[in-house]
Amino acid sequence: MLHWGAVVQIIVIDILLGGDNAVVIALACRNLPNTQRTRGIVLGTLGAILLRVVLIGFAVMLLDIPFLKFVGGLLLLWIGVKLMQPDHDAHEINASDRLLAAVKTIIIADAVMSLDNVIAIAGAAEAADPRHRLALVIFGLIVSIPLIVWGSTLVLRLLDRFPVIVLLGAGLLGWIAGGLIIDDPFIDRWPALNTELVSYAARALGALLVVAGGWLLRRRALAASGRVTS
Repeated sequence: MLHWGAVVQIIVIDILLGGDNAVVIALACRNLPNTQRTRGIVLGTLGAILLRVVLIGFAVMLLDIPFLKFVGGLLLLWIGVKLMQPDHDAHEINASDRLLAAVKTIIIADAVMSLDNVIAIAGAAEAADPRHRLALVIFGLIVSIPLIVWGSTLVLRLLDRFPVIVLLGAGLLGWIAGGLIIDDPFIDRWPALNTELVSYAARALGALLVVAGGWLLRRRALAASGRVTS
């Protein structure tokens, strides 16, 4: 039976961190003939899903190595803080008028841009039964990636209209990061840290650090650009 809490976390993470992927797909397919655009989007998305499942599968296995969960947790804390910052990313994607070239562009660009997704989803899956981790990763991606690709406009409008969604998503990443850090095999050497109370405290602290740190850095960025708000 799937760990539904982890599935929901994977879907939320992919929606929050996957907006760029929808942009990449649109840019890569913009020069295709109208009759091939849908095929390019579908094939590129399928290729990106398969590649990401492989990467996340490796990441989940590697998290059993001492200190890798700790490092992954620290990276995830930064990803959560970065999620709250004003977006200044520019996408320079070479569009092609050939179907296979466009599909290849989508897959390569998605692989390069998906480090944050891979770390976050691996962290969310790690809490589930090892026998079901890959299944829930696949299920979560199957549900969320098509939603991003075909519903990206709606998702972006919701995020713009309700900024609290981003805040809660960043807090979720901090929660997962705190869990990764406290569950690192190296930490298991200290029985006093292997209690449920300490685990919840570490997760809560991770969420608090991301939200507070992200808010402070966002205020600085907006002040520097002259757009600071109280």
